[in-house]
Amino acid sequence: MNGDPETLRATLRDLLALPEPRPAPVAEVQKAAGKDAGSRVELRLDGKPATLWLPEGEGPFPAVLYCHAHGGQYALGRREVAEGARWLAAPYGPDLLGAGYVVLAMDMPGFGDRQSEGGESALAKAGFWRGQPLFGQMVGDQLAAFDWLAGHDRIDGNRIATLGMSMGGALAMWVGALEFRVAAVAQLCMLAGIQGLIETGVHDRHGLYLIVPGLLRHADMGQVASLIAPRPQFVAHGGVDPFTADPAGAQATLDLRLAYDATGQTDRLVTWIDQATGHKETPAIHQAVLDFLDRALTKRTSC
Repeated sequence: MNGDPETLRATLRDLLALPEPRPAPVAEVQKAAGKDAGSRVELRLDGKPATLWLPEGEGPFPAVLYCHAHGGQYALGRREVAEGARWLAAPYGPDLLGAGYVVLAMDMPGFGDRQSEGGESALAKAGFWRGQPLFGQMVGDQLAAFDWLAGHDRIDGNRIATLGMSMGGALAMWVGALEFRVAAVAQLCMLAGIQGLIETGVHDRHGLYLIVPGLLRHADMGQVASLIAPRPQFVAHGGVDPFTADPAGAQATLDLRLAYDATGQTDRLVTWIDQATGHKETPAIHQAVLDFLDRALTKRTSC
């Protein structure tokens, strides 16, 4: 495993076939809704559907880039943040907006209003033929969304976090690892070593979207998450979640702890394990995420 963070970041960008430098994102407003707790704006970011929620006032506000999950619910996509899902204790959108955050959520390829682009299998196979894995397309879209948020005149570009569950957790983690301007990362029910999952056969339960060809020649998920250190990071696991079961989950978490230990900022890493739950957020985890974001983005104290 490569020990130099910048070299590893460059390698990960190459594996994902991400352009460097990134082109500036282009946004088109499709529809702006009225004000109640705030304003909702439907966008096309580089031609891809996204929804932005803005609190009342001029700002600048802290912001959360919300990365939606998979769950086989291809029709749901970005609507998860507002409507919730069976894997969440509650939808995050109302809570985040009520706490004064700008929230941006974008449909990933094959989800929500992008289902017409094709199914996951077809998109992944086409991507492999063209030289970019589907996960690279997803991370690229989320990085463009982050860039657009960071340049918005009502947003504090120094206080933007990423948040997601399951597939969304992987995206939140990778965006935070590759983009040093991400202020904090909250990833739920995802962190586990791929090598450990392969050894137990659990890797086959993940979708094609998660494949990063050649990753294990250079790093595993624990090292990817370690690139976020020493910035605040929240990691939640269910004690009986097969996707993060030991030894794969334990090894990735250990790698991450060692990275924060090396920076002397151990209090910025929050790990939460709910022993009684599986691949699902609990009300306690949900509240812990909100508390983490409050400390990391609003109060700006150690987590």
